[in-house]
Amino acid sequence: MTSTDAFSMSAVSAPQAVTAPRPKKERDLRLDFFRGIAMFIILFAHTPGNPWTLWIPARWGFSDATEMFVFCSGMASAIAFGATFDRAGIFLGSMRVAYRIWQVYWAHVGLFFATVALMVFLTDLDITSRNYWGNLNLWMLFVESEMWDNPNILFSFMTLQWVPNLFDILPMYMVILAMMPVVIMLARVHFGLVVAASLLMWLLAQRSLTEAFGLPYLNFTAEPWLGNDNWQRRWFLNPFGWQLIFFTGFAFMRGWLPKPPVTAWLIALAAALVLINIPFSNIGVREFDFEFAREWRSAHRQWFSKTDFGVLRFVQFLALAYLAWVIAGDKGARIRATASTLGRLWAPILALLLKVGQQSLAVFVVSIIVGRFNGVVLDLVGRSAMTVLLVNLFGMALLVATAYLASWMKSQPWRVKGGVNAAA
Repeated sequence: MTSTDAFSMSAVSAPQAVTAPRPKKERDLRLDFFRGIAMFIILFAHTPGNPWTLWIPARWGFSDATEMFVFCSGMASAIAFGATFDRAGIFLGSMRVAYRIWQVYWAHVGLFFATVALMVFLTDLDITSRNYWGNLNLWMLFVESEMWDNPNILFSFMTLQWVPNLFDILPMYMVILAMMPVVIMLARVHFGLVVAASLLMWLLAQRSLTEAFGLPYLNFTAEPWLGNDNWQRRWFLNPFGWQLIFFTGFAFMRGWLPKPPVTAWLIALAAALVLINIPFSNIGVREFDFEFAREWRSAHRQWFSKTDFGVLRFVQFLALAYLAWVIAGDKGARIRATASTLGRLWAPILALLLKVGQQSLAVFVVSIIVGRFNGVVLDLVGRSAMTVLLVNLFGMALLVATAYLASWMKSQPWRVKGGVNAAA
């Protein structure tokens, strides 16, 4: 036997080293569950002329699905990026955050151009009678005018200086993500610095407050050709205001803020805050015709401003989040127990919600496009109860399909197949 044969025989007969797989971290059921619900609500809210929008949770109080999504994103970011900062340090942790911002940026760009292309196509159809790209305030993209001083519109868009209507949440999310390394470094000195920095940014993002005291207003311009000193078109979702709720969720998941106790008086207080909101909500004014609430809303819009994340939105959301946290149980134990109890009725629905929540970025991007498309379909077929139901179910089915497709693609099935073929 030659030395080569001996080496070959030993290589075949030698036991292969087996690497123990890393234990898979259990996902927090609550995050995926509530993000899944938020994705469907966002679909309904972004479908023009959708009657279901009149009854979404936002109509019952000051906060809406945006708070739910941003708060849960803060908690998810603490899980996804916090361990990287702890394990690999500030530099590599920041690089991972930068990579995520890069992904979100191109999702934003792709979403915009895909939506514009779809709206132009639908506007040009013989069966439609509306200018759908005009409804998105895209006139400056297609119509030249001296009032805009011939701006480089595409450059303004690519550098996030021009943030068109509807395309504001991903830019806001990118800016908040960019704050994360600074927040981590401040927390390593003292958590009080995080609280002070977050509150200071939030205060300077309150337009009415800065106007009253002559302070600089923190927000980005959404239409640079109108000048930086105008107050008419800034980012609709001000990242310097919305970072407060993002880093609240981030701090809870990092353990910087303790879990609130589950007590009867705290549950009663949270429930009372939620109920007190209803007379002043859209439902209270629209359905119950509370004149005092209408007058109060007109005079105090700054307290529940969506752009600057008014304080009443924060208070009401915290009350809702506490009640949801109590109902869901630790890591969603009660949600899972309910699935076991109801079995065939609830378990499939829960599985769909969790999958949609797990793939929130891909689902969100698709939901914006599908929502605009569904609005055109409703214009064409009418808005009877049946057509509205079918169109909304169609949109929900597309979101579920997107979630499962994104999950399957992330699993990289081609690598598994390639490994099997190589072994054979």
